[in-house]
Amino acid sequence: ICGGNTDSKESAVEFTTLTCIPGMIRYNNAKIQILDLPGIIEGASKGKGRGKQVIAVARSCDMVFMMVDAMKGDIQKRLLTKELFDCGIRLNSKPRDVYIKKTKGGGMKINATVPLTKIDKRLMESILQSYKIHNCDIVLREDINCDEFIDALEGNRKYLPCLYGYNKIDNLTIEELDAIMADPTNVVLSVKKNLFMDFTVEKLWDTLNMIRLYTKPKGAAPDLTDPVILENGSTVEDLCKSIHRDMVKKFRYALVWGRSAKHRKQTVGISHMLFDEDVVQIVTKETAQ
Repeated sequence: ICGGNTDSKESAVEFTTLTCIPGMIRYNNAKIQILDLPGIIEGASKGKGRGKQVIAVARSCDMVFMMVDAMKGDIQKRLLTKELFDCGIRLNSKPRDVYIKKTKGGGMKINATVPLTKIDKRLMESILQSYKIHNCDIVLREDINCDEFIDALEGNRKYLPCLYGYNKIDNLTIEELDAIMADPTNVVLSVKKNLFMDFTVEKLWDTLNMIRLYTKPKGAAPDLTDPVILENGSTVEDLCKSIHRDMVKKFRYALVWGRSAKHRKQTVGISHMLFDEDVVQIVTKETAQ
């Protein structure tokens, strides 16, 4: 996938990678770092096969690309997802809208703005007692289950997007490939025969859900070869923070060219939401003078 920019080995046997091997992909003028991690086995969440060290690296990433064998992909996918789940990593899901505040007294106050069909008040009180929480205010704005309620209490879960890569597809039929691709989180490829590699990189970029922003100095053309990469939905404030932590304090206004602007060179404030490939010129209080 990295186009030769890595020392990662390829082999027909499992567990070829024995240590973390970094690589780099350049796509749409953006640099994407790939960490090729050793394969994990059943029981990795409990430390088997140095699984905890491998999974700890995954917690620091922006997304997970899980490579499985197409012939036994569903089994591997289920087992690997469970190991990551047991280590507090939630794949392709988001934190539930649950408000929890510990109080000094008053007992447990549990309210819900939606009907709860997967958990009841008595079970939640039992879980809170097991966590030694006897006084709290809780508001549930979503219909959640027991595991999701525990995740909200823990507060240390890592939510990551995941793309499942089914390798060795040259051993499958067209019908089997169609069944795999019915899931939008799956992608099929063959590393040995170099099949669908470009499509896989494109899916990686889409799963990351990032945008490219180009900064423009005053009186000069923007550098369209070195974008600033931010999460989709970022604002001018996020761009300022990515450039320098003090730029927010000095911010006066920004000039924006691109799809987020209503007209060319629109003057916007710090809360303006940016779109992919926007060109931004930031004007500070110092440069305005």
